[in-house]
Amino acid sequence: MDQAAELRVPPERMKSAPNPGQQIRVVSVTSGKGGVGKTNIVVNLAYALAMRGKRVMVLDADVGLANVDILLGLNPQYTIQHLLNGEKGLTDILVKGPGGILILPASSGIQELAELTREQRIHLLSAFETMDRKIDILVIDTGAGISSNVMYFNVAAHEIIVVVSPEPTSITDAYALMKVMSLRYAEHHFNLLVNGAKDNIDADKVFEKLSMVAERFLNISISYLGYIPYDNHVKKAVKQQKIVMERYPEATVSRSFHVLAEKFLKTSVPITSNRGNIKFFWRQLFKRDDLEKR
Repeated sequence: MDQAAELRVPPERMKSAPNPGQQIRVVSVTSGKGGVGKTNIVVNLAYALAMRGKRVMVLDADVGLANVDILLGLNPQYTIQHLLNGEKGLTDILVKGPGGILILPASSGIQELAELTREQRIHLLSAFETMDRKIDILVIDTGAGISSNVMYFNVAAHEIIVVVSPEPTSITDAYALMKVMSLRYAEHHFNLLVNGAKDNIDADKVFEKLSMVAERFLNISISYLGYIPYDNHVKKAVKQQKIVMERYPEATVSRSFHVLAEKFLKTSVPITSNRGNIKFFWRQLFKRDDLEKR
């Protein structure tokens, strides 16, 4: 398939006006193994969505190795810790990134959600009270692996994107992640994105391996979002602390992110009236905390 085919549209048609009445899509981007380029996927997908007129917020929930701000060359003065403590409001800690995307910097303040006090939870819910009308998509960069904190964010999101590389260990760990979420948290649908593949044949093999094993041993379905090819421009952009789409817009990898964004937007997600807001997302996290404590 010609990945550039969907890009041949006039520039004026690329952006679409935000729909104030549309409910927010909350998507978590996760992986079973670290080092698969998950954060790069998050920031470039967010940038590509912003180019299409979507109001996007990125939540850096990888508290162990929070690096969204580092990847973008940002230096946030405040983090979510200040919000949880009631020292700052949400608008004080949000940082504007490339393309107008909003970044919510992480800190040890959300390292263990089970340790949040009642006052911290109230601060969090109150802060997001008005955000439903200000953003269209919330993209969550979770940590890697199957820790409880990673699980909290994944199960609270509307949809889950599992990032996997062609390496055997990454494939094995991705399966382990989906297995835990299926058996323990009753999650039965995942979106798979292959990162760093040589070509579509290489990526298709990864999807086939995972879907075949999942179909045989797990009661889950996996939707294939496609792949992001290996491209040296990514490393160059990282060294410059720039988004590769912004620094090298004509690179093959940048075109692939455009295709990914288009496919993401065309994918319909069943969002109930209650689930289609950020406050519900946080309440889901708290609900999981309470269940884990029992």
